[in-house]
Amino acid sequence: MRILVVGGTQFIGRHVVDHLLARGDEVTLFHRGLTNPDLFPEADHRLGDRNVDLAALLRGEWDATFDPSAYVPRQVRALASALGGRGGRYVHVSSVSAYAEVTTPGGSEELALAELDDRETEVVDETTYGALKALCELASHDAFGEGSDHPWPPVPVSIVRPTYVVGPYDHTGRFTWWMKRLARGGRVLAPGPAESPFQVIDARDLADFVVRLLHGEAAGTFHTVSPAPPCSFADFLRTAAAEVAPAGTELVWVEADALVRAGVTDSDLPLWAPAESDWYFSALDPSRAFAAGLRPRPLAQTIRELHEHELRAPTPVRGPIGLDPARESELLRGTLTSPG
Repeated sequence: MRILVVGGTQFIGRHVVDHLLARGDEVTLFHRGLTNPDLFPEADHRLGDRNVDLAALLRGEWDATFDPSAYVPRQVRALASALGGRGGRYVHVSSVSAYAEVTTPGGSEELALAELDDRETEVVDETTYGALKALCELASHDAFGEGSDHPWPPVPVSIVRPTYVVGPYDHTGRFTWWMKRLARGGRVLAPGPAESPFQVIDARDLADFVVRLLHGEAAGTFHTVSPAPPCSFADFLRTAAAEVAPAGTELVWVEADALVRAGVTDSDLPLWAPAESDWYFSALDPSRAFAAGLRPRPLAQTIRELHEHELRAPTPVRGPIGLDPARESELLRGTLTSPG
């Protein structure tokens, strides 16, 4: 098949392209040429910036288009206009953050989406990100599927809503920080509550599922999350410690309120959700995706394989992430611990 990938040289897209090429697909990459420009020499590279110049996509025809990099609905509509019906079925990466709220574990894909007071804003920050992804979903259906009156025939539209995506080449460093911290051993600050829910998705498993959608094996909207609930933050840290920590490593659980009072944030302790209002975004039901072919590997396998990959070829991380060791020691001395 002929597949267009918008991006494809960094993280999620990179894994998708790996899977596509392994299947023998003809892959076109549309990107700026700024990140890993020498990757995938066997692919057709079209250079351009989706925000200002889509001219490179005015020629060609594809069976499917994969879009992991739209953050505002204008980008979706502009892509559809440039392709003019030549892009085939459309697979869009959204996020579990697109929901207005999730108040119980096991939420389905029918939960209400977040809304913005200013639907025209293109400021992407922690207050707008989720609602903008929700608007991108609506724009996907309008611009490619059975939406508004576009002049090209509608095509199947699939939306994937991942939680934290982890694995090789993860430039955020959130998940890998915990691997590195636990590998150092000693007394490890574990942020409470220990029972708060936890989900991630291995980028390689997400890529395999996306390729299934691009090939038309399924269509729809899917939670690409794992494990199925219940899984807790304590389960995650204990599993990770069992895989990478030296003997004698101790998880020291500290109450969320004490950490918040000390000024600790989720940048200091990645993947941590201190507020109960955020918990159940990490306890969603993945059964629809499982039925459509999502096959997540066990969490322990992801941890082990990622740790081994980072030892061989560490991925550069954008910006600082995680607690400084001295700050961690200070917090362990100065806060009340809780049972884990």
